[in-house]
Amino acid sequence: MKRILPLLFLWLCNHAVADTAPQLPVEAFASIPDVSSVQLSPNGKKLASVVRVDQAKLKGTVVSIQDIETGEKSIPLHTDNQKFVILSLQWANDNILLISAKFPANRYGTPTTETRLVKYDLTTKKTSSVIPRSVLDRLNWIPQHQGQIIDLMADDPDNILLSLDGMGENVGEDSVLKVNLAQGKSSYTQNAKKKIISWITDRQHKVRISIYNDDTEYRIYEQAEQKRDSRLLWTFKAFSEDSVWPLGFDADPNILYVRAYHQGFEAIFKVNLTDPKLTKELVYANEDTDVEGNLLYSKLKKKVIGISEGDGEEYTFWEKEYVGLQNGLKAVLPNAHNYITQFSADERRYIVYSTSSTEPGTYYFGDRDEKTLYPIANRYGRLKSELLADTQYLTYEARDKLKIDAYLTVPKGLEAKQLPTIIFPHGGPISYDSNDFDYWAQFFANRGYAVFRMNFRGSAGYGYEFMKAGLKSWGLEMQNDVEDGTRYLIDQGISDPKRICIVGASYGGYAALMSAAMTPDLYRCAVSVAGVTDVAYLVKSSRRFTNYKVVKEQIGDDFDALYDRSPISKADKINIPVLLLHGDKDRVVKVQHSREMYDELKSLKKPVEYIELENGDHYLSNNDNRLATFKALDKFLADNLNPKL
Repeated sequence: MKRILPLLFLWLCNHAVADTAPQLPVEAFASIPDVSSVQLSPNGKKLASVVRVDQAKLKGTVVSIQDIETGEKSIPLHTDNQKFVILSLQWANDNILLISAKFPANRYGTPTTETRLVKYDLTTKKTSSVIPRSVLDRLNWIPQHQGQIIDLMADDPDNILLSLDGMGENVGEDSVLKVNLAQGKSSYTQNAKKKIISWITDRQHKVRISIYNDDTEYRIYEQAEQKRDSRLLWTFKAFSEDSVWPLGFDADPNILYVRAYHQGFEAIFKVNLTDPKLTKELVYANEDTDVEGNLLYSKLKKKVIGISEGDGEEYTFWEKEYVGLQNGLKAVLPNAHNYITQFSADERRYIVYSTSSTEPGTYYFGDRDEKTLYPIANRYGRLKSELLADTQYLTYEARDKLKIDAYLTVPKGLEAKQLPTIIFPHGGPISYDSNDFDYWAQFFANRGYAVFRMNFRGSAGYGYEFMKAGLKSWGLEMQNDVEDGTRYLIDQGISDPKRICIVGASYGGYAALMSAAMTPDLYRCAVSVAGVTDVAYLVKSSRRFTNYKVVKEQIGDDFDALYDRSPISKADKINIPVLLLHGDKDRVVKVQHSREMYDELKSLKKPVEYIELENGDHYLSNNDNRLATFKALDKFLADNLNPKL
């Protein structure tokens, strides 16, 4: 190998570490990642990535492709992150890069998020849609989602299989379309079936598993031969402990891996489909947490080799060769989570993503033959590990004695005693916080605030009973968990009770505003970023979507009660300063939530400020909007908490 050039300038020098960190510019934290979605071509010779650009004539993000041997680069695609946002990259073969993107749209008056899949041909240097226009012209409607790859067909690299609706009777009933990437020809290998929402192929590329959904009922079917009659494997309700979710096949077309509950926690099993009893053989389980992530399959070894455990955990391999490689990475990259995100086809070259609470994320290129490991890009190039604050894991008891996991980030160089504090509940709410890098928490800590993030009941990853405890619990026990965490910090002497602000985004914004209404004496101020303010309206807004019944099962359908558990119904009880921020193109939580909350608070002469982000989505994908949000946060918190660094 000749050389490898960095995608972005890498900060590799040693510097003296100060006792306390200097205040870094907002841009260092709030800019969208410098580099993301780093992908290695199957032959191990090219790297593709999504790179943020901030030049006079070029702002936003670009797709960058780099030749590892020569350093030669090309930029096939650019976006300002307003018209569309690049979601991910994936090599179909050595010559074609697949690019997934999303953009805001409206369907029959309903705001939606659309997804599309485009291809870039390195030979012709042209970008075009993966799905031919001739296919779209024959559909009953234009599908909302056009980028659902179900099989890359590594041994037939010119073709891929897509799951696509528009041929069935109803929205969401998918067919399977085979597309030739070189010629653009296509054919259906599986026709749509009533209420079948997705398909899974085996390793021989035959459509084998279908997932049926009717309101809150799910059924898993298997067809031994493509387009033949199916047999029912499992049936269960949404949020049921009887759920069995198929993950994928081993090389043997009769061995299916599934995720199901084991002693109250999700685990990985394998099932021999020739067994009439469909016995689930346990493959991997954690003692007290759910197993997250997807199957790791080696095309070279032709077997499942492990599971990607998701945020906060390294990949788990159960093949000795890969365990050895993982252990070697731990030795050279200690005190970090090291994810082997991709191998070349021959598995001699690979990409590693290394991160921790104080490591913003570095991508490495590894060569097993050369026995080398090179850093190639930093996710956040202006954030240096030695300037970031440590995060510690702790637990507290809710008022009903339920144990709640939490993470406390203390400003660098300060003692965890009588600190101005940000309570920062996560969004979702079926999500979770971990000890991985969090740019929000590090930004707040750099400004002198302790940051407290809790996994309240209903958070993901803690087993069936914990998840179930969060169903239909908005404004009830879930809210109590947030309050109890705040009181825990005060009782422990960690937080200054007169300088606590609650900040959240999405569901976290809801929790922040509810805290301001229900316990106004506990907080000095509250911030909601794209937060839910009317839970009844949130559920009603799902009526025109296929998951409406599932939403009602999760949140509730007593609209009077839901409105009563909404911040907008309690605006008169809010007496602390409130900051609202919301993107006007938000397709997850409509901007009306913040607009109406602002109008209500303003009419009551409450201290409120509202910033509407032009062309802003739910995820602050646009760099200018993200910077505007964090600058507003910086000023609002300083005005109300006045930290003493």
